Amino acid sequence: MASELPNRFLTPEDLVEMFELPSVETVYQWRRKRTGPRGFRVGRHLRFDPTDVRAWVDSQLGEAA
Repeated sequence: MASELPNRFLTPEDLVEMFELPSVETVYQWRRKRTGPRGFRVGRHLRFDPTDVRAWVDSQLGEAA
């Protein structure tokens, strides 16, 4: 993942591309299991704050160490 995240809210498709995930279903599974980055709904659309995604990545790196 690039060190610089976009300056906009991210979509599930953005996360699939950034993390090279198999599909958006993986993102939705993370959400159901509460294991992925914190997301929020805008109407029926799921979005992620880049700051929350970065914090989640940092926490994953900390757990792996």
